[in-house]
Amino acid sequence: PAPAAPDCAADGTWLACIACDETFAPFEDVRYTCDDCGGLLEVRYADPPTFDEFGAGAPSEGPDRGVWRYREALPFDLGVTLPEGDTPLHRVPRIEEAVGVDALRIKHEGMNPTGSFKDRGMTVGVRVAKELGVGALACASTGNTSAALAAYGGRGDMQTLVLLPAGKVAAGKVAQASLHGARILEVDGNFDACLDIVQELAARGEAYLLNSLNPFRLEGQKTIGFEILEEFRADYGVFPDRIVLPVGNAGNTSALYKGFRELVQSGALDVDDVPKLTGVQAEGAAPMVEAVEEGNDEIRRWEEVETRATAIRIGNPVNAPKALPGIRNTGGTAVAVSDSEITAAQRHLAAEGVGVEPASAASLAGLKKLRRSGVVDDDERVVCLTTGHLLKDPDAAYEAGGDPEPVPNDVDAVVEHLGE
Repeated sequence: PAPAAPDCAADGTWLACIACDETFAPFEDVRYTCDDCGGLLEVRYADPPTFDEFGAGAPSEGPDRGVWRYREALPFDLGVTLPEGDTPLHRVPRIEEAVGVDALRIKHEGMNPTGSFKDRGMTVGVRVAKELGVGALACASTGNTSAALAAYGGRGDMQTLVLLPAGKVAAGKVAQASLHGARILEVDGNFDACLDIVQELAARGEAYLLNSLNPFRLEGQKTIGFEILEEFRADYGVFPDRIVLPVGNAGNTSALYKGFRELVQSGALDVDDVPKLTGVQAEGAAPMVEAVEEGNDEIRRWEEVETRATAIRIGNPVNAPKALPGIRNTGGTAVAVSDSEITAAQRHLAAEGVGVEPASAASLAGLKKLRRSGVVDDDERVVCLTTGHLLKDPDAAYEAGGDPEPVPNDVDAVVEHLGE
């Protein structure tokens, strides 16, 4: 059942610590973690909706598609929007056959306005920032968060500050943040060092933090799970058995698990129908996989991380305390894949017309590995989440693709070359 609303709740919404259960008013103060124990916070609702209350079935007026179709499961009826969500659930029949599962679909979040799933979190997060009356937004980023923050900050007419690890962010993402007007600081350190700094800046009141440590970010991201369930059931009459997704800061794993729990609380989803959440990391940045394989309740921070999948080059996933239970309680698992396996999966997706950046392809690479090992059965219905568009990292796409072939400026010579 849904939890009873505490006295601090506003319209049936409040913040709760996942560690000590302390509760807080949602919009009275800027707050990222628990005042009492420092634990992660979660947005909670007294009356989580059913599927019938999404879109046109909602008692409030609003969009019938995209993130705000799910407004009854969010803190507001509408956010700072471009709009976002309503991304395709691609059929990939040749990959489905090659992998050897009963059904395989690709949820391509790269089709959001700035080219990644981060837009879902920002439409909610920037709206919350306005509710709190803050004037400036900030994030640490491997690239996609900065692009989304800059775009949605611009949409909301707010100043944005971005901290990036110097030389470790794909050019396409830096260009987005720059053009959308963010102030960009390149830090001599990795992503985790950037996050340490921006958290301290936020604690000093310099800006409102919109990394996924912010619980409101995950509210927008949980709508990925709502869309997957609705779309998959519409096509197959059942929910998917498993959702495979890349893991960086573990925000999506946490968000999907939270969304599914709310559907269970409302009676819309049977607990036995909750998909197995299966996380995939690069071998060079796999603290979550290490924790799952060793049965640990906490992750060990990896100080040195390296992978061509820049979006998941993270050694200290801030949402691990939320994501680890999500994997375990749904019967899922986690697996690490090599950069070469990621590149092969990126090419495989591209051959079916689905263009993704390297980190996105980790989900398919992980599914292939789990099928080979027998962890995933051949009768499973699976959705792979791809988180960012191919054009986010054009250099990686160029390296993964074929080389251009020089030919003379002559039709006969071109025909002869094509015949070779």
